[in-house]
Amino acid sequence: MAEQLQVLNALDVAKTQWYHFTAIVIAGMGFFTDAYDLFCISLVTKLLGRIYFHVDGSPTPGTLPPKISAAVNGVAFIGTLSGQLFFGWLGDKMGRKRVYGMTLMLMVLCSVGSGLSFGHTAKDVIATLCFFRFWLGFGIGGDYPLSATIMSEYANKKTRGAFIAAVFAMQGFGILGGGMVAIVVSSVFKDRFPAPAYAVDPIASTAPEADYAWRMILMFGALPAALTYYSRTKMPETARYTALVAGNAARAAADMSKVLQTEIEAEQDKVDQSRIPSNSFGLFSREFLRRHGLHLLGTTSTWFLLDIAFYSQNLFQKDIFSAIGWIPKAATMSALEEVFRIARAQTLIALCGTVPGYWFTVALIDIIGRFTIQVLGFGMMTAFMLGLAVPYHYWTTPGNHIGFVVMYAFTFFFANFGPNSTTFIVPAEIFPARLRSTCHGISAATGKMGAIVGAFGFLYLAQNPDPAKADRGYPAGIGVRNALFLLAVCNLLGLACTFLVPESKGRSLEEMTGENEATVDDGDSSGSNRMTMPV
Repeated sequence: MAEQLQVLNALDVAKTQWYHFTAIVIAGMGFFTDAYDLFCISLVTKLLGRIYFHVDGSPTPGTLPPKISAAVNGVAFIGTLSGQLFFGWLGDKMGRKRVYGMTLMLMVLCSVGSGLSFGHTAKDVIATLCFFRFWLGFGIGGDYPLSATIMSEYANKKTRGAFIAAVFAMQGFGILGGGMVAIVVSSVFKDRFPAPAYAVDPIASTAPEADYAWRMILMFGALPAALTYYSRTKMPETARYTALVAGNAARAAADMSKVLQTEIEAEQDKVDQSRIPSNSFGLFSREFLRRHGLHLLGTTSTWFLLDIAFYSQNLFQKDIFSAIGWIPKAATMSALEEVFRIARAQTLIALCGTVPGYWFTVALIDIIGRFTIQVLGFGMMTAFMLGLAVPYHYWTTPGNHIGFVVMYAFTFFFANFGPNSTTFIVPAEIFPARLRSTCHGISAATGKMGAIVGAFGFLYLAQNPDPAKADRGYPAGIGVRNALFLLAVCNLLGLACTFLVPESKGRSLEEMTGENEATVDDGDSSGSNRMTMPV
């Protein structure tokens, strides 16, 4: 094996220390906010429909028109996709630390802005909300490649998977936190401003004060991000970026000497030897395609297919729960009661399926490996989706709803103890340091394309095949049952694409990417006689 820089070897073999946990908390709170902000919108969309799109004389409460609903649910994902590409590229150009604080501040400002979306008409309010949620998504997008890359470059090789998974696992607490905040806010407003069911009094069922409830739920997402902003600005740049990309061995050694509390030799000569043209291929070069082309195809395709299913499930839990009768019909509840019921259902799923799945990954990823967890996750998601879809009519009959919810929770468990975690972890490990953030951003952005397909497509696909029973403004769809069959197919394809991704358990980042080796040409222009030498 090629000889590794002392500063990088020190990081690889370091025992778990306080700085590891500090990095997990700093990066993890960003993911708490990410998940909270992306998923809390699904808790308040029905309330927005009641407040701003009420139709006099209608037997059912107002709902968001199809195009507006798609925009509200999907605009943050478009922003996230853009942010992943932009900040992923910027993280490799300017350094991880220099842009890390930018993403968090953008999230704080736009979370507050989302709650302050005012206007003279309903369309003005929704347009302002969509504007802020786009830029909120842009900031969230930057957090994906930067947090994953920073954690992978700080961690030791023995527990690197668990550390990156722990950062991502905060997403589960973010989803759980969004549900709990919605429960508390809706309960307080319900008790303070009681209202009858829509069927009793359509106008009075939506208390005027409900307009403040959704704003408070959205704005709370700014708090955890704001609390970690100062800590982010004080984190040192990762040694791998400083040494391998910026070429400053002295700075890398000095920074990590403070972090690890040990003396580390700079070894500038080794850094200079590694920075040769053959080791500096670009993203669009033939050499990158040869070394990492299939890897990038694997990380992008698996994340894309996973997110179609994962985000369809998360964003539209409320529709599925209503379809099977677990949440009462909207007309039998007041506006705030409906928010409470939806939040309670989503919180229960997060508590029983989502959060445990993340932490199973943390516990086992460095024992059984990324590949095994991803194959197991996609396989079990396929099985449980089919288990929901095949006997769907049985699950929707009275008395069988609990079984449906249990099966549904297991699909979330194996998504998170499976590809939802591993697709985030692996791209931060298998690409060269100078392209690591960019390639993670590309993989994540492709995943968000899948989320957009799920968010927009499921709105229409899950509609009742009978046009008379479809939601107002929507064409007839294929129904929830057939939509579940399609999601099962996506999971099966994701399982197949997993075989394109290498296992990185227990290996150093430089071993995975070949950055320990310098290539020299002995004069044969064909490259057939090229040799690798230790750096």
